[in-house]
Amino acid sequence: MAKKKVTESAPKVDTTNVFGLHPEVQEQPITQTLELNYMPYAMSVIVSRAIPEIDGFKPSHRKLLYTMYQMKLLGGARTKSANIVGQTMKLNPHGDAAIYDTMVRLSRGYGALLHPLVDSKGNFGKVFSRDMSWAAPRYTEAKLDAITAEFFRDIDMDAVDFVDNYDGSMQEPALLPTTFPNVLVSANQGIAVGMASNICGFNLEEVCDTTIAILKHPNHDIATTLKAPDFPTGGELLYDANALNEIYRTGRGSFKVRAKWRYVKSENLIEIYELPYTTTAEAVIDKVAELIKAGKIKEIADMRDETGLDGLKLTIDLKRGTDPDKLMARLFKYTPLLDTFSCNFNILIAGMPRVMGVGEILEEWTAWRMDGVRRRTYFTMKKKQDKLHLLKGLKRILLDIDRAIKIIRDTEEDAEVIPNLMIGFGIDEVQAEYVADIRLRNINKEYILKRTQEVDSLQEEIDDLQDIINSPQRIKKIIIGELEDVKKKFAQPRRTDIIYEHEMEEVFEAEPEVPDYPVHLFLSREGYLKKITPLSLRMSGEQKYKEGDGPAQQWEASNRDEIIIFTDRQQCYKARLSDFEDTKASVLGDYLPSKLGMDADEKVVWACLPGDYSGHVLFFFENGKAARVELSAYQTQTRRRKLTGAYSDKSPLVCAFLLREDLELAVRSTEGRCLVFHTAALNPKSTRSTQGVGVMTLKPKYKLEDVRPLTDTPIVNAARYRARSLPIAGALLKDVDRGEEQMTLL
Repeated sequence: MAKKKVTESAPKVDTTNVFGLHPEVQEQPITQTLELNYMPYAMSVIVSRAIPEIDGFKPSHRKLLYTMYQMKLLGGARTKSANIVGQTMKLNPHGDAAIYDTMVRLSRGYGALLHPLVDSKGNFGKVFSRDMSWAAPRYTEAKLDAITAEFFRDIDMDAVDFVDNYDGSMQEPALLPTTFPNVLVSANQGIAVGMASNICGFNLEEVCDTTIAILKHPNHDIATTLKAPDFPTGGELLYDANALNEIYRTGRGSFKVRAKWRYVKSENLIEIYELPYTTTAEAVIDKVAELIKAGKIKEIADMRDETGLDGLKLTIDLKRGTDPDKLMARLFKYTPLLDTFSCNFNILIAGMPRVMGVGEILEEWTAWRMDGVRRRTYFTMKKKQDKLHLLKGLKRILLDIDRAIKIIRDTEEDAEVIPNLMIGFGIDEVQAEYVADIRLRNINKEYILKRTQEVDSLQEEIDDLQDIINSPQRIKKIIIGELEDVKKKFAQPRRTDIIYEHEMEEVFEAEPEVPDYPVHLFLSREGYLKKITPLSLRMSGEQKYKEGDGPAQQWEASNRDEIIIFTDRQQCYKARLSDFEDTKASVLGDYLPSKLGMDADEKVVWACLPGDYSGHVLFFFENGKAARVELSAYQTQTRRRKLTGAYSDKSPLVCAFLLREDLELAVRSTEGRCLVFHTAALNPKSTRSTQGVGVMTLKPKYKLEDVRPLTDTPIVNAARYRARSLPIAGALLKDVDRGEEQMTLL
C-alpha cells in the first residue's frame, strides 16, 4: 500500500523580533564587546604579530627562518622562493604574500638589514626605492645566510622551548637561541594596537664589545663602546650626545641622519649616493620637484634617478654660478635628504611589552642567554651521564664475560634475558639492555676495556659541566667567548658615518634675493590687497573695488617690508610684501583670507607695516577701554605666519592705530560725547591679549564709536573735551565741533 503524500506545509514561524533581529542575535554592551572581542584581538596583535622579542624577531621572521633551517638551506644550495613560502605556511597561516614580503625584507638583495639573514638571488627590490617592486617568488631563489648559523647552533640542545604550531601538527621554537644580541643589530619596526615598536640597528662589532664590557663590568658606560646607530643605507648621523644618551637610557628619542653627496665640478652637478634609512629616492625627487614648482628652489636645472648596478645615484644638474654647499644646505632643510629617526625600543619580555633602554635590553638578553647556555650545558651533561651509566654496566661485564655469555645461553625465553642479566650482575634494566645488544664480535676484552676506560674521563667532563651550571661567572665567560667568535667572523666597518659637532660645516642658507623697490599698498574693507609700483600707479586710472567694497587703508612701502594683518578672530597673520604679485589699479588684488589661509568666515579688520617693530599698537574697544601693546610683542624669531591671541576678546574691536610717537586722540561715543586725551597717559603692555584700561565711561546703552587723531578732526575748541584723568565720560559735542560731515573710521 502506497504511502499518502503529505502536501500540507508546516506553518511558518517568524524568526525576527519586533526590532528586526534574529532571536539568536542579542544586544551587547560596548564595554562587554571590547572585553570579549576587541581585547583578545589587540593582545594577539601585540604578543603574536607586531612586537619583536628578545631574540630580535617577530613570529613571522622566526617561522620563516626555522622553516628554511628545516629545509637544510643553511650551507646548502638555494631553492626557489615559492618552495620556501609554501613550506613556511605549515607554521605561518597568514598567506603566501605576507610570508614572501617577510623574506624580502630579510634578504641581501633588498638591503634593509646590516647583516642580511637570507642569501638571495634575483630581483628583491631595494629598501631605498618606493616604486622598485620585487619579482614574484617563482622567479627568485634563496637560502640562509652564514650568520644564521649563530641562531641555530643550540636549537637541538634544549636551549629554548618548543611550542605547537597553529594546528598542532608539528612544533616550532618559541625563540631562536641567538649567540649575540640580534635585537640591537637587526633593525625592526612594528605597529600593534595601541602601541608600536621602532628599533634602529647598531654595528655588530660595537654591540658585541658593549655586551662583553657589561658582562665584565655591569656599570660600564655604554656610550664609550656603542658609538651610535648604524644603517645599511649609510648616510651621515649628526651626533647629539644628549639625544643618544636619552635613547640609551630610556629607549625613546630621536636623532638626525642626512644623505651623502659629492660635487662633480667638471660637469657642474651634484651626485647623491646614500640616503637616510627613513626615506626613499622617489620621496626626495617628489619634494625637490615640489620646491622647484613653488619657486623656492631656482638653482636646479634638472634632477634624475641614475640608480644602477653600482647602487643609488640621484643626479642634480646645477645652473651656472650655483654654490653647491648653499644649495645642499637648503635641500637638507626642506627635503627628506635630512630626516629624523624616532626610536621606540618596545620589546616583548615574557609576553609583556616593555620599552627599555639599551642597558636594560642587554641585561635582559644576557639573563636570557645565560639561561639558554645553562640549559644547553645541562642537556650535554645529561647525555654524558646516560652514556656513563651504560659504561658502568659494561664495566661490570668485564669482571666475568663468560658468565654473561652463560646466563644468556642458559636462558630459555627471550623475555628472561634482561632480568637474568640484571640479577646476575646487579645492573639496572637500561644497562642490561645495552649489554644484551652488544654484537657477538665485540664480546672481547679489548673492546670492553677500551669502552670502560672512558668512564673516568666522562666523569671528569660531567663534573666540569655541573660546575658550569652552578657558576654564573663561567657561563658569562662562555658567552663572552661566543661574542668574540661572532665578532671575528661577521664584524663589518660602520656604514653610517658619525658627524660630530666640531666637524659640522657651518653652511648658512642663502636667502632668496628679494628685489627692493618702492610700492603702494591698498587694502579694501573686504580684505583685498593690491601692491602697485609707482610707475604702474601713474599709468593706471581709477582704483577698482568689488561692488559694496571700498578703500580702508593705504601705505607707501618697500617690496622687502613685512605686513601684519589683524582679523576679527583675535588673530594676526604675517606676510612679506614680496609674496604678493605686483598688480594694477584695475584689478581687485589678492583676497587675504584665501592668500593667508585664514579660518572659515574670518575677516580682516586692520593691518600695519611693522618696520623694525619699534613703537606700539593702540586698540580701542566698544566697552570704552584701550590697550597699548608693544609692537615687538608681534615679532617672532621663527617664521611663524600666524599668531593667536593678537588682542583681547572681551569686547568688540572698534579701531587700532600704529603709534610711532605719542599724540592726542579724539574719542567719540554713540551718545554724542567726545573726549580728547594724550596717548602718553596709557602705559604700554607686553602681553598682546591685555584688556587695557578704561578711557571713556559709558552708559549701559551706549558704546565707543570712533577714534581718530585730534589733528584729523574738525574740533575747534579742544580744551572743552580734553581729559584731566582717565576714565571720563567726556563732553557733548557742540555743532561747531562736529564739522560739516561725520567722522569716519580710518
